Amino acid sequence: MRRSPSSPGFWRSPLRGPWLTSVLGVVLLGGITVLFVTGLVSYAAYNPGLSPVNDKTPDKGILGFYLFSWPTDPPWLYRLTQGVHVTLGITLIPVLLAKLWSVIPKLFALPPARSLAHALERISLLLLVGGALFEFVTGILNVQLDYVFPGSFYPLHFYGAWVFFAAFVAHAVLKTPKALRNLRHLKEEKDDLVSPRPAEPTVSRRGALWFVGGGSLLLFATTAGQGFDGFPRRTALLAPHGGGDPGSGPNGFQINKTAAYAGIDEAQTSGDAWRLVVVGRTGTVRLSRADLLQLPLHSSALPIACVEGWSTSDQWWRGVRLRDLAALVGHEGDPPDVFVESLQRRGAFRRAALRANQVADPRSLLALYVNGEELSPDHGYPARIIVPAAPGVLNTKWVARLTFGDL
Repeated sequence: MRRSPSSPGFWRSPLRGPWLTSVLGVVLLGGITVLFVTGLVSYAAYNPGLSPVNDKTPDKGILGFYLFSWPTDPPWLYRLTQGVHVTLGITLIPVLLAKLWSVIPKLFALPPARSLAHALERISLLLLVGGALFEFVTGILNVQLDYVFPGSFYPLHFYGAWVFFAAFVAHAVLKTPKALRNLRHLKEEKDDLVSPRPAEPTVSRRGALWFVGGGSLLLFATTAGQGFDGFPRRTALLAPHGGGDPGSGPNGFQINKTAAYAGIDEAQTSGDAWRLVVVGRTGTVRLSRADLLQLPLHSSALPIACVEGWSTSDQWWRGVRLRDLAALVGHEGDPPDVFVESLQRRGAFRRAALRANQVADPRSLLALYVNGEELSPDHGYPARIIVPAAPGVLNTKWVARLTFGDL
């Protein structure tokens, strides 16, 4: 007689059982909680409540209750939080797949609901499985392929995270006490996951855990290096910016988009053609690069950190402080927010907004040099923004206009 997936004897693996499922569940309980928190922190780093150009998720409503003004200290903050978010997410893939495999009989169990509590558990399980697959798949595609889903990555990933985490919390509340009891007993108890007619084992449960852990360790080893320069980056085989730095010399460090990709015309950035327009309380000032070089120049050692999880070590930037540019147009002593516009023609974040605390920080620069040399075209020549702890996309390149004041 043919058996269906809802039949008790259809799933015959002797590995399935409450102990294995509980071990995987406890690992995911900690890991997914860290993923969720670092994801929300990353969203806050974009300052989405500051300006519509930063906010890719309109109408957040009550889901934006936690948003706060992103700090500039420590300067490596975003490098750490987003590096953890992306690397941990990739590392957890084998654990997630193993967990889904371990509970797959429950997805086909009949009847669909034996009681109200059982119905709630099944609904939370479906939302949990669907939400987990959606969040991991969209996150990985955003990291690896510059995103290929229809619609903006930001609202889809943001709303999806809340749906998934709500189901995750509900499931954890229902299952964590039982999981902890299962971990204290190696002997399997009667459970829906235990096959009534198991096949012959080919590997032990502990062997299966070692296999899953080895897969996670391999993914970690081939991803984590994207947050470092030199040899470690070459080990990041699964990261889009693995394989070493793109070139050598002062400008030979990672970039996300080239001048060619952004549609930057060399004629626009030449000394005769380019002017920085600065707008503020007292009017408008137009500055050539030569004019900027006549202003007091300052240096800052700051990294670049991207939402994709890669980052660089500190680079030595030199340029004009943003707060000094604000003072040129009447904002002395207490600089306001600033709206930054780029010459960039293609791609997201051609415009960005920075908070007043970011403008006031003495390390925040309109950079003209990096590591003792003029910026290369790919690094934003003739001038770019560099702000401590800000996501890379807010460190706007090829800056054309700064508007200080209410945004």
